Amino acid sequence: MRDDRLKYLFVLPAVAVVFATAVWPLAESLRLSFTVGRLNRPGFPQGYLGLENYLWAFFEEPAFWNSVRVTALYTFATVSLTTLIALGLALLLAPGGRLRGGVQTLLILPFAMSPALIGVSFRFMFNPEFGLFDAFFGFLLPPLAEVSWLADPALAFSVCVMADVWGWIPFLTLVLIGGLAAVPRETLEAAAVDGASGWRVFKDITLPQLVPVLGVVVILKSVFSLKTFDQVYMLTNGGPGTATQTLSHYVYFNGLKYGQLGYSAAVAWLMVVPMIALTWLYARYVFRGSRPDS
Repeated sequence: MRDDRLKYLFVLPAVAVVFATAVWPLAESLRLSFTVGRLNRPGFPQGYLGLENYLWAFFEEPAFWNSVRVTALYTFATVSLTTLIALGLALLLAPGGRLRGGVQTLLILPFAMSPALIGVSFRFMFNPEFGLFDAFFGFLLPPLAEVSWLADPALAFSVCVMADVWGWIPFLTLVLIGGLAAVPRETLEAAAVDGASGWRVFKDITLPQLVPVLGVVVILKSVFSLKTFDQVYMLTNGGPGTATQTLSHYVYFNGLKYGQLGYSAAVAWLMVVPMIALTWLYARYVFRGSRPDS
């Protein structure tokens, strides 16, 4: 009995840290989402509004729906491109794949950079006066040398997607390499002996066995794309205008710049809903193999 109590005592500090850094802030933000919660007024929070913050976001605020649209497009673009490129690189780097050594070395570079640093780096590289890409296009494609990439809404959005894809490709590639390593070599060799082409082997054998890993990759990347903030903040700060303003940036913009913490908390909780659904799917994929009935 004493040993049973002792193990709970050892776990108690970790539980206290999780409660102080995760559970309590979440509960407090949920309570705050039903209040006026303005920093520029005395008596914070100033009173309860019920669901008014949520209703205002849904029916009265076009900027909210703009950030939803930007976040949805950003998530779709980054998840699709990152997964496809990572899958191609994983096939090159898998045991027996071509270009294994050189590409694997290049993949190490993004791991050393934080998302904020990636945003700053891409902002300098696309600077129209002294940026790396400006010099590159000036040498190969002179008509593109004078393009202000971060001043055009569509181009700025493309640069944000490019930066995110570049930063996430290494991690997803390594995950997919692990999935490829689990494909039985005997099956692939038998298909090759039977005369199956490389494409048929990939389509009929490799890809079906990669589906669970691809599902985990897509869900995990979607969660991180939905909540992206620091990279977009450092690269475009949501601009030009609101062309790259994601939901996370919209929450920051209203909460810390305009002091509307109650409204920002409500929008943050609206953003949490799809993330909870994706996290539930992720947990099902990850722990499905550990259930007795699986």
